[in-house]
Amino acid sequence: MPARRPAITRLADTVAGELEKRILEGSLKPGDLLPSERDLAVELGVSRPSLREAIQKLVAKGLLSTHHGSGTHVTDRLEAHFVDPWQDMLNGHPLLHQDLLEFRQMLESQAACLAAERALDVDIQRLDAVYAALETTFASNDLQACIDQDVLFHQVIAEAAHNVLIGHLSASLMRVIHGHISGSLAHLHAQPQRWEQLQSQHRAIWQAVREHRPEAAARAARSHIEFVRQSMEDSARQEERRLSAMRRLGTLAPVSV
Repeated sequence: MPARRPAITRLADTVAGELEKRILEGSLKPGDLLPSERDLAVELGVSRPSLREAIQKLVAKGLLSTHHGSGTHVTDRLEAHFVDPWQDMLNGHPLLHQDLLEFRQMLESQAACLAAERALDVDIQRLDAVYAALETTFASNDLQACIDQDVLFHQVIAEAAHNVLIGHLSASLMRVIHGHISGSLAHLHAQPQRWEQLQSQHRAIWQAVREHRPEAAARAARSHIEFVRQSMEDSARQEERRLSAMRRLGTLAPVSV
């Protein structure tokens, strides 16, 4: 019986695999615009027809989208199917908030632990830059900038863990709970002492990761999420007291049926 000939890998498949790898590892993020066809073909060392075929393969998978006049963008397919249903569920089932915080604590402590073990010099340089920007924004009164930078800080640590699932799950989770992060930070921003505590927690995570101390990084991340959980509970109780006081005063509008 003749020996089976090995399958020949087509160049377009190799190029598609390279682009897919960049999407998985987060080098290419949802919404990113790919370089021009000419520049990307030169970078990858392939012909433009092979590149076009590779891009079409990823368009068919839903990882890229191409629109005439606006170029080729990375889609959010790896995140959207997780984010959309859970955002709806959260709005209808407040008890899920605690479950999400437990999951976030587990995910972020493991991410911080792995980042402390695996972060390369380039990861530490990026983390240092993001942490410096975080300190600057936290010293300002721009709450939206604080929220954005806080989310970015945690995502950079997740990506420094060098685990593609942790990176994508972290990005998805942050999108799901973005509104709750905003509410928590707004609550803390109004309390200078607790705002300083939040900053010191970020500092502890940053230092443990950059000094490659996995256990300390995991412990700092767990403590941070526990602080966030307690803060959200305090905020919810405070809001309920406010509504209760308004009801006693008769200032709440009647519930429409």
